Amino acid sequence: MERQFQKMRVAFQGEAGAFSEAAAVQLLGEKITTVPRHTFHSTFGAISEGAADALLVPVENSLAGSVVRVYDLLLESNLVIVAETILRIKHQLIGCPGASLQDIRSVSSHPVALAQCEGFFLSHPHLKRVAAEDTAGSVREVLARGDKAYAAIAGHRAAQQYGGVILAENIEDNAENFTRFVLLLPSDQAARFDKPDARKMSVAMRLAHRPGSLLSSLEPFARHGINLMKIESRPIPGSPWVYQFFLDLEASSPEELDTALAEVRQATSEVRILGLYEAAKPTSAK
Repeated sequence: MERQFQKMRVAFQGEAGAFSEAAAVQLLGEKITTVPRHTFHSTFGAISEGAADALLVPVENSLAGSVVRVYDLLLESNLVIVAETILRIKHQLIGCPGASLQDIRSVSSHPVALAQCEGFFLSHPHLKRVAAEDTAGSVREVLARGDKAYAAIAGHRAAQQYGGVILAENIEDNAENFTRFVLLLPSDQAARFDKPDARKMSVAMRLAHRPGSLLSSLEPFARHGINLMKIESRPIPGSPWVYQFFLDLEASSPEELDTALAEVRQATSEVRILGLYEAAKPTSAK
């Protein structure tokens, strides 16, 4: 995998040192060029602007659930999933050089990161929580301020990026904290990349308006022995009370998926394959 993607420019949402950047390096290796983008919207525009060759975006967290904005933007794009990786999320309390935990009075980070460290804040009730747009960005701001009373919550990579000091390690409440990221490429380029064990598929579908259509659309997967790993519905903008369903499927071969999808199309008004790729290997919380 690393050899295949060397020298690729990979855009991600966040600032240098973000968990998304760490996930891109974990999947593709240190030789890639990472391209920070401020928002998910600007991330999805990076390829068409000529700023990147691929995107690495989070699609779900094991505690917080799906990143719905990414799914909406994926549907609006011509991009497909070609790979995935799962990153263990470890939250560190990061301060200025020379600071100690006793010095800290204010802690900033993304709201999700703050919420995932509730136990730490309960044991340090004097600390003020400050919501920020990005975990790594909060570290950059703390180091730029240079005040030992301020700290931020982010990953090890952010501490290294900005020269911060880790004042408390692994302060997340739940060790089973993982985020799944997917690598996106334009659909006309996806075939260039080898995927020798591609048996996982992400699909978006709209149901026909008739009773039992959801059951009819799912039954072929069960009949062909395909594992339905995830199903989720999202509202369709401009069509109140009409929903798009997102599915993650895994089969013993791509041919089984093709056979089942041919039957599924008869029970749906629209089916779009979002990607066929290798499933990420199981990750330990240790």
